[in-house]
Amino acid sequence: MTMASIAPEHPAVSQRRSTTRGLRTIGVVCTAIVATAWATAVWLPLGVSMLAVFLFAAPHNWMECRYFLQRMPGRWGPLRLYYWSGLGGAFLLAAASLLLPSTARAWALEFEAWMTLLAVWNSALVAWVVWLAYLRRREKLQRAATRQPAVEHNLWPLLFAGGWVLIAVAWLAPVGWSLALVYLHPLIALWFLDRELLRRRVAWHGVYRAALGVLPFCLAGLWWMLWSKPDLPGDDLVSLQITRHAGRGVVPGVSTHLLVATHVFLEMLHYAVWLLAIPSIGMLGKPWQLDKMPMARKSAIWKWGVATVLLVGGVAVIGFWGGFAANYPATRDIYFAVAILHVLTEAPFLIRLL
Repeated sequence: MTMASIAPEHPAVSQRRSTTRGLRTIGVVCTAIVATAWATAVWLPLGVSMLAVFLFAAPHNWMECRYFLQRMPGRWGPLRLYYWSGLGGAFLLAAASLLLPSTARAWALEFEAWMTLLAVWNSALVAWVVWLAYLRRREKLQRAATRQPAVEHNLWPLLFAGGWVLIAVAWLAPVGWSLALVYLHPLIALWFLDRELLRRRVAWHGVYRAALGVLPFCLAGLWWMLWSKPDLPGDDLVSLQITRHAGRGVVPGVSTHLLVATHVFLEMLHYAVWLLAIPSIGMLGKPWQLDKMPMARKSAIWKWGVATVLLVGGVAVIGFWGGFAANYPATRDIYFAVAILHVLTEAPFLIRLL
C-alpha cells in the first residue's frame, strides 16, 4: 500500500463527487416525478384529479403563503408602490372574480354582457401585470444608475405592445383566454423553481433546465395518445366539474380525456414544486420557524401577526380536508372560487425574482 492510496482526498475532489451524486439524485427524482405524473394523468385522469385536489390543493396554498411571507421584505421603503400595487391589485381582482358570477345572476345578464364583464376582468389582469413589470424594470434601472439608459426605451414599448395584444385576445375570445390561464398557471411554479435554483443551487440549474426540455415531448406524447380517444365517461357532478374546469365545451372537437389528462399532468408538477422542491431549496428554515422571515423580525406584534396568518392557514387546510371528505363537489367549488387569490398573488412575487 502506497502513501498516495491512504492520503486523504482533496476537498475539491470530494466536493465534485458530492455535487455529481447530488445532480444524479436530482435527475432521478425529476424523472420519477414527471413519469409518475404523466402515467397517472394518461390512465387515471379523473381519479388522480380528485385525489390530488383532496390531498394537495390546500397544503400547497399554505406552502405558497409561507414562501411569500418569507420573500416579503420587513420594510418596503422604495418598494412601497410595488407591493401596494401587487397585493392590492391581487385582492381587488380576486374580489371582482368572486363577485362576477353572482352579479351576472342577480342582474340576469345575457351571454354577451357576461362575456363583456369577463373581458374587462381579463383586461384589468393584463394591465396590472404590465404595470408591475414596468415598476420592476424601473427599479432595476434605478439600481443600475445610468449605465444603460437606453434599455428602458427599448423594452417598455415592447412590454406595452404585448399587453395590448393580450387585451385584444381577451376581448376576441374571453372564455378561451380564461381557459388558457388554467393551463398556464401550473407552469408558473416551474418558473419560480427555475429562479430559486438560479439563486441558491446554481449547480443544479442545468439539470433542471434539461428536465424542462423534456416537458414538451411529454405533452406531445400525451396528446398523440389521447387525441382520438372518446370523452371521459361519467355524468356525476364531480366528473362534470373536472371536465368543465379542463375546458369541456370551450375547445370543440377535443376529447375531454385529453383535456383533463393535460391539466392533471401539469397540476401534479405544480404541486410537486410547491410541496417538495421549493421547501427543499427555497425555504429558509423549517416551515414553522418565523425567525427567518423579515416581517416577523420587525417586532413582537408583527411576529404574532405572521404566526396568526400561518395558523389560520393551517386551520383552513384542515377545514378543506374535512369539507372534501364530507361534500367533495361543494368544497371543490368553494376552493377554486377562493384559490384565485393565490394565483394572482404569485404574479408580484415572481416578477420580483426576474
